[in-house]
Formats: sequence, C-alpha cells, structure tokens
Amino acid sequence: MKSKIRLKKINKKEYWYEDIPYYDKEKKQIRHHSRYLGKNMNGKPVKIREVMNTDTGSFLLPSRSMTSYGYGELLPVLNIIKDLHIDRYLGDLLPEQQRNVMLTMSISRMVRPIALHMLKTWYEGSFLSSLYPELPLSSQSISDLLEKIGESTVPSAFMGKLLQGVKTKSTLLYDCTSFSSYSHLIDLLEYGYSRDDADLPQINLSMIVDKKRGIPVMYDVYPGSIVDVTTLKNTIKKVEAFGVKDYTLILDRGFFSQGNIEELLDDHLSFIIPASLSLKEVKGLLSSAQKDIENPKYLQKFNKNPLFVKPVTLILETKRIQGFCYYDQKNEQSERHLFYARLYETKEHIEKKCVPSWKKPAAVFKERAGDMANYYFWHMEKDRQLNITIRKNAVAQRVNRMGKFFLFYSGKRDWMDCLIMYREKDLIEQGFKRLKQDLQALPLNTQKDSTTKGFLFICFISLIIRMTLIQQMKKTELIKEYTVEKLLMELEKMKKIRLANGEIITTELTKKQKLIIEQLHLCA
Repeated sequence: MKSKIRLKKINKKEYWYEDIPYYDKEKKQIRHHSRYLGKNMNGKPVKIREVMNTDTGSFLLPSRSMTSYGYGELLPVLNIIKDLHIDRYLGDLLPEQQRNVMLTMSISRMVRPIALHMLKTWYEGSFLSSLYPELPLSSQSISDLLEKIGESTVPSAFMGKLLQGVKTKSTLLYDCTSFSSYSHLIDLLEYGYSRDDADLPQINLSMIVDKKRGIPVMYDVYPGSIVDVTTLKNTIKKVEAFGVKDYTLILDRGFFSQGNIEELLDDHLSFIIPASLSLKEVKGLLSSAQKDIENPKYLQKFNKNPLFVKPVTLILETKRIQGFCYYDQKNEQSERHLFYARLYETKEHIEKKCVPSWKKPAAVFKERAGDMANYYFWHMEKDRQLNITIRKNAVAQRVNRMGKFFLFYSGKRDWMDCLIMYREKDLIEQGFKRLKQDLQALPLNTQKDSTTKGFLFICFISLIIRMTLIQQMKKTELIKEYTVEKLLMELEKMKKIRLANGEIITTELTKKQKLIIEQLHLCA
C-alpha cells in the first residue's frame, strides 16, 4: 500500500501531510495514519522549526527533506508527444541529450512560455528534471543548439516524418504571416507588407495545417520582401517531395490575382479561393450575378439558414475558372447596420474639432477618416472646421456588395463542399495567433538567421502540441469548462514529491483533476 501526499487547508493556511495506509489486525481493516510534513511554501513542505535564511527570506531545508516538482501540467503534453511520436522523430534525428533539450524547450513554451534564459530555473522545479536529467540549459548552450538546428536539415526531416506519421493526404490549409523583429543582424529580415502593423523589419512564415487533424504539419521561412505566391509554389514542391499528392489548398483572398490563378491552373493544383473585387472581371461578374441572385432556383439552406447560391464562371483571358456566388441576407443586414453606424460615427469624428493652424487640412482629414476616407467629400470652412458630405455612389457600391461573396475552385466540387472547407480555414488563423500571442514568439529577439530558424522550430513543435490539446478538449467537451491555460493551471496543483528515502509519490488528485485525466485518457 503506497502512501499519498495531501494538502490540507487549516485556518486559511495550507499544510502538507503524508497519508500512510496500514492494516489494523484487531479491526481487520485498512486504516490511515497522517504524518505532518510541513507548511506549504511555494509548493514545498517546510517545517516551522527550520531556520530561515536571513539573506533570502526563505526557509533552509535540511539535506534529506522532501522535494516537490511540477508535474500535473506536463501530463497532457507528454501524452501528446508520445501519441504523435514527436519524441521518436526527434530521437531519430538528434542525440538523446539534444533531443531532450528540444523537448524541454518546446514543453516550456507550451505550459509556461518564458524567456529562454529562465528555462533552467523552470526545468529544475519541474519533473522534467527527473525525466530528462542533467540537461545543459545555460543561455550559451541553448543558443548553440538553436543555431545548430537552424543550420541543419532537422526541421525539414522532422516535418517529413510528421506528414507520413499523421498520414496527411487530403485537405491542406495554407496561409502566410509576418514576424517582426528588433534585431538588425538577421539577413532574413527585410521590410515588406506587414500583417502585424509593426514598423519593423520582418520575416515571412508560411504554414500548412492538416484539416482533418487540426494541427500544423509544415512551415517555411522566407525573407520579408518575398511575395506570398512565391512561398506558396515553393512550399507545395516541398509537400509533394514528402509524398503528399492528393490534397486541396484552401487559400486566402490575398492570393487572388489573375497571374496567381493562371499559375495555379497551369500547375493543375486543387484549390478553393475567395475572390477579390480588385479585378474588373470579378466586378463585372458580381453585377451580372446580382440581377437574378434571389431567383428561387438558387435558394439553398446552410446551418438552418436560407442561402442563395449561383454557379458562375470567371473568364481571365486564356483561362476559365468555375465558382459560386453566395448571398446571405442575414449577413447583409448585419453588415449594413455596422457600416452605416461606422459611416455616421466617422463623419461625426472628422467634424468634431477644428483643424489646427499648423496642420494641413488634407492630412487631418486622412488621419481622422482612416480607411473610410473614400466615402466622403470634404472642404474646410473659414473657421477651419471640416465640412463632410457623404459620397452616395461610393456608399451604394459598397452596400450592394454586402452579404455576397465568391468562392472559386478547381476540380469537381459542389457549393456546400467549397463553403464548408473554406470556413474551416480559421484553423490556420488560430495557429498563427497561437504562435504570436500564446507562445510569445513575437517580436523575435534572436540575432542570427540560424538561431531564428531553430527558435521557430521549437515554436512549431509547441504549436503542434497545443492545437492537438485544443482538438482533444473540443472532442471531450472540456472546452466548455476550460481554456487551455485554465486546464493546465488546474493540473498544475498536482505535484510529484521525492521523499527523504528517494521514493517518488504523487499528491492526491482533486475531483476536477480526476475528471480531466479521465476525459483525456491520461495516466497519472
């Protein structure tokens, strides 16, 4: 019978006790004996008779005292690493110690995203220090390893193994984003179109997500000035080199141009893409479609709501591409309401204050109007007050487009297939959001191309783990009660305790922890 560690709250203070089961021969039953271990101090038991270190203000533990390690938050992460064979793939490519350092960095960015120079401190308080003992985690050691990884073929080989392991064959979601950096020493950094609205040089990151699994399976890094279509074609070549042949690309509106469409068709790539109204051919198609889009023969139903869907053909010089025009009246009403409210509020904002004498009226108008500037005429009165008139034709053109959009495709597809697949594209947008916000990978603070590439590989592995956990939480409906952070915080209360005799025991589970572990099929 194993003993267990319990955390008891007495008079609003927490204390550690060891619960020791024993067999009572007289009563012929199992009974329990509690042994006081100490007051809870930062997750560790400290007896009040122990001497306090006057320099640090902390209690000095005797050499044979117990040690507490963070453990619960590691459970779902380690389970995912095992299920997806991430540890095995890395182990095939790296020596064991380097593999363990890579896993430790990736796990840290998942459960506690901290600066890499603080990694060693976190590691020493985590049960990973027992699973992966004596890792070299100094700042210099980490930097050297990241540089080595960035210069190697390890990321590419890992992605090849992952693609084959998860059996990615069908729908791939593709998009690009930019990462800004304060470093001026990275050759990859160039000024280009920034999706972060940051006035910093950047690199572009393209990423492919497996729609079925909901996880990223590949990424690529490019200089900030390279346009998206180039990254797309290069990434596709790499995907095909990994043996992925039967797939459909779900692309962003930013890829829609005559040249890109023609290249996609010439290369016989299967894709779905929304149209941009910047092409005159698309504007003409919209005008034509509006004439009879509300014909009952185009009426369909999607998610219990009526939807008009009209098949269309876009002619681009030597190419023809099939698509659908969708018209959602409910969305149209919502768009109209928001647009007119913003139109009025922006007009009111522009006219509210006089133009300062030291500023040019045109510059003030542009600053106050922002992206709504095309919907107004303006002139300045003698009192330097801006007088605003709404441009009726511009507003009418904008309103007429509301509730309507095009999706074009290659191959054999119906309207519902195209719509469902495109709407699931938010998986990749969530992925970029996780990279930039949750994993705190922005702005980059590395100093070399190779180190930057190594760091992004760590973030990529961490993102795979996180998005897999999210999919598991959705499947088990834990997502209704927990965010990823809240779930990990609940499990974080679960500790591993090393006793004075070297035995390692686990603290007693709470009801919430038991439910999470049961739902995610974890082994505590």
